[in-house]
Parts: sequence; C-alpha cells; structure tokens
Amino acid sequence: MQSRMMSLVEANTNAVVGLVVSWCFTYWGLPLFGLEPSPVEATQITAVYFFLSVGRSYVLRRVFNHLRPRRFVR
Repeated sequence: MQSRMMSLVEANTNAVVGLVVSWCFTYWGLPLFGLEPSPVEATQITAVYFFLSVGRSYVLRRVFNHLRPRRFVR
C-alpha cells in the first residue's frame, strides 16, 4: 500500500509531465484549430489544468487505495 505522501509525490510527478505536454499542445497545437494563445495565455491555461490534474490524481489514488480488498484479521 502506498502512503499518502507517496501518493502526493506520484500525483505531482504525473501532473508535471502533463504540465509540459499540456503547455506544448496549448501553445503549438491550438493554432491548428484556429486558436492562437500567447505564451502567457498558454501558461495560464496550462496552470489551471495542472492544479486540476494534481487534485484529481491524488483523490483518485486515495479512493482506489481505500477500495482495495481488505484482509480479514482472525
């Protein structure tokens, strides 16, 4: 079982990788759809998704750790 601290570390690592991918897509990918954010706007959009991603990952990890099968103590 993973500790709460390690869950947070994992969620943050996952979110940082997502942060880089998200910023790159926001800045270079959105122009393919006719949207052209400035570097500052791309950073702001990405920051919102970053914090949502950290929270989502942490909560889901804790829920799934709580739902794991329990061993019965005899």
